[in-house]
Amino acid sequence: MKRLTLADCFDPTGERFGIPTYPWRHAPDDLATRRQLRIRGLRPGGQEVAAQLFRPRRRREPLTAYLYRVDLALPVRPMTPGMWRAHAAMMRARRRCPECGRDAGYVIPTSLGACVTCIYPENAAA
Repeated sequence: MKRLTLADCFDPTGERFGIPTYPWRHAPDDLATRRQLRIRGLRPGGQEVAAQLFRPRRRREPLTAYLYRVDLALPVRPMTPGMWRAHAAMMRARRRCPECGRDAGYVIPTSLGACVTCIYPENAAA
């Protein structure tokens, strides 16, 4: 596969890639990624992808980020009381140790699968 350069990624008319394409960090100000919209308190709101960004990488496919029009973006929906309750229940479950059943006081890492005192009992006595 031929490696893309920044010049290869510049297609503002969409002639080459089907939709307007810009190199990384060279998109117009009126377009934003989902994450950039979220920082502004916005969401795409069902609109189609307006453009894309390509970031060339060595020996691999380029990274792609989709861009949305900021003027068509809608405000983020606020959390309802039911959503807050569901979030709190989810976080409680992530803090509960499946071995001893206690609240660990922190989110239990999935790499361990249990609280630190259950995984390393020799250190708990000290």
